[in-house]
Amino acid sequence: MIALKVTNIKNFMAKLLASEAFDLFMLEEASISTYNTFVIDGHQNKDFYTKEEWEDKEIRPYDFSAWKQLRPICYSLIKGTHTPVAFKFILHLLPEHTESLLEKNDTSVISSQLKALALTIKYDGATLTLITGTAFHTFTMDKSIEGIWDSAVKRILDKREISYEEL
Repeated sequence: MIALKVTNIKNFMAKLLASEAFDLFMLEEASISTYNTFVIDGHQNKDFYTKEEWEDKEIRPYDFSAWKQLRPICYSLIKGTHTPVAFKFILHLLPEHTESLLEKNDTSVISSQLKALALTIKYDGATLTLITGTAFHTFTMDKSIEGIWDSAVKRILDKREISYEEL
C-alpha cells in the first residue's frame, strides 16, 4: 500500500471525470460533498434486473458498476462554480486488467485469491490523495501483488501524465 499526493489537482480531475483515463476501473463507492453529500453505492442492485439479466455476464459482467457508466453522474455532481468540500472514490481494477497484471508479473497469487486491486481517491478540500490497496478472498503468504499493484498505479498515472509525489 502506498499513498500518493496529486500535485496538479485540476489536471487529475479533468482526466478522472472528463476522459476515459480511469475507465479500466469499477466503482465500489463514491461520496461527494458539495451543496449536499451524495453517496453512490457501486454494487449493482439485484432487484433492478430480471433473473435472466442478473445471471447474464454480457448484461451484468461485474458486481460493481463500471466507472465509465457512473463517471458522467459524478462529474455532474462535482462541476460548478464552487470547489467540492470533499469527495472519496473507491475504485477496483476491472477483472480482465487484474488477470493481465497477474500474468505479466512474477507472483504465485492467482485471480481467484484476489478480491480487489483498489485505488482510493480522497479530496479533503485542499489535498488530493491516492491510496492503493489489495483485498484477498483467502490468506496468502505471497504479498508480491501489493508491490506489483503499487508499481502499476504509478505507471497508470505516469502514462496519463498525472503528477504526484509519494507520501
